[in-house]
Amino acid sequence: MNYLKYLLLSTLLVVISNTSYAQDARIATDSTTTENTLNQSDSRKKMTTWQTIKYDGASIYGGVKNAYTQPFRWKGKNWLTFGSIMAGTAILLTVDEPTSEYFADRADDIPQFVRQASFRFGKPLFNYGLTTSVYALGLITKNEKIRKTGVLLIASATAGGLLQTVSKTLVGRARPLTDKGNLHFKFYSGGDAAFHSFPSGHAILSITTAYAIGKQFKNPFIKGGIYALGMLSPVSRLWEEAHWLTDVVLSTALSIAIVDGVEKYLEKKERYAYKDRKHKINWNLRLGAGQIGVVGQF
Repeated sequence: MNYLKYLLLSTLLVVISNTSYAQDARIATDSTTTENTLNQSDSRKKMTTWQTIKYDGASIYGGVKNAYTQPFRWKGKNWLTFGSIMAGTAILLTVDEPTSEYFADRADDIPQFVRQASFRFGKPLFNYGLTTSVYALGLITKNEKIRKTGVLLIASATAGGLLQTVSKTLVGRARPLTDKGNLHFKFYSGGDAAFHSFPSGHAILSITTAYAIGKQFKNPFIKGGIYALGMLSPVSRLWEEAHWLTDVVLSTALSIAIVDGVEKYLEKKERYAYKDRKHKINWNLRLGAGQIGVVGQF
């Protein structure tokens, strides 16, 4: 029995000492990571304006590259989400034509200024004017959070914009106003705008902008307001018979995936660190020769 007691006591001491060591190692690692991040942030603050622009340009390039390559890194959950979106789109194909008629019949009821504003919000000229203005504001004020938001906007809009430009020509889907039906395609349609229905450029640019900006706010009402504003342009394309419902839905899903992917890339690479990590107190049990106690480490 005495042997068993000593064995249990020895085992307990080993477990406690290993746990304490592991906690100390984790704390040391966290401290080192935080210190490195802060050192990198301090070094970035010393960069000239031109160095900052080059640094942000590299971030934009990396974000666009990541957006195009992220499907190669998808795992089971990602493919399940992709399959669900495709399945949902297949179901929506059955209501493409009825919804197109529904929105077209109500186009005259929409105030003209709303239709004009919705159309312009999804135009590349307005979109890039807005995104570059956000970035320029962050650059001038030396606000890293605003700069990061500008980088996120530019990278996401560039990735989505290039993708939709190429896809329109390759897919060659007929627009509703052609009266050819939602399953009529003219592949490699070239400059024939009547067959550039998928994806919706207005939807991609407006959703990308609204989603990227909305993510910067925690207040659900502000988020909701920004997202609702972003949805005006996609819905307006239904009024104008420029796109089918499935065009808008898939373009929205694509925009969200691109923005999330670019943001995760920027966070993973620690390209921007504008918020210091708050340290918590870690309590460790200390055992030593003739002493036992609890130590709090900050």
